[in-house]
Amino acid sequence: MIIVSGANGKLGRAVVERLLDRVGPERIGVCVRDPDKASELTERGVRVRRGDFADASSLEHAFEGASRVLVVSVDSTGETALRLHETAIAAAGKAGAERVVYTSHMGSNPSSPFPPMPDHAAAEAVLRESGIPFTSLRNGFYAASAAMLLGGAVETGELAVPEDGPVSWTSHADLAEAAAIVLADDVFDGVSPDLTGSEAIDMAGVAAIASELTGRPIRRVMVSEADYRAGLLGHGLPEPAADMLVGLFAASRQGEFARFDPALERLLGRPPVPVREVLRSAVH
Repeated sequence: MIIVSGANGKLGRAVVERLLDRVGPERIGVCVRDPDKASELTERGVRVRRGDFADASSLEHAFEGASRVLVVSVDSTGETALRLHETAIAAAGKAGAERVVYTSHMGSNPSSPFPPMPDHAAAEAVLRESGIPFTSLRNGFYAASAAMLLGGAVETGELAVPEDGPVSWTSHADLAEAAAIVLADDVFDGVSPDLTGSEAIDMAGVAAIASELTGRPIRRVMVSEADYRAGLLGHGLPEPAADMLVGLFAASRQGEFARFDPALERLLGRPPVPVREVLRSAVH
């Protein structure tokens, strides 16, 4: 049985949908913190069980009978993220899973200034040391984040962010389909190639695309990291979240998200969804 964790989240649920295109529902199980929110999957024949990475005993039941387990990386960072990922990977091994598939990131790097990247590097180290066959999906940066960073620029006419670098923006839909293919067919062993879009675009490019889509001029304005952080805090964002966003720009300046690879296009058998299409949905 293929077990998908985080199946009430955007990526996890999309993976389940794409898996259902490939295998019967009786071969799919989901691990969710709130089974009631996955009742629609139960009605379609998918096995739904409660499981929480913070509760190892719950994973024993959720992962029962697993042949492959998709560990969707958590939203937490630092020691908390490492502990949760370690628990999930160990539980998959204990359940007898033949392979663990982990949603990592193209920027996985222990020295990255963007906090989630050292967390992914740490999880990959845990996978290597576990002795369990694994696939670490080096996913491209979510294009939905470009839409989030665009924020109110459509109304104000200014996209005011710190100095940045190009990013190979990638859609949730493409990454979900890729994960489903890997889970069903064991395509990659170990760390995957970068699963990215087919071009790298910086924030000036994002502003230009948004201008074209909306017919409204949007100017990319450079602000200091200190001013950007202060603005985020002034709008009520917690300090860790503000620091994370500042770290994103610092990492992109270093080129951590600029690579693009044809691996995703080969895997999907079609071109990846361009960032323009994700932004089109966001600004209309």
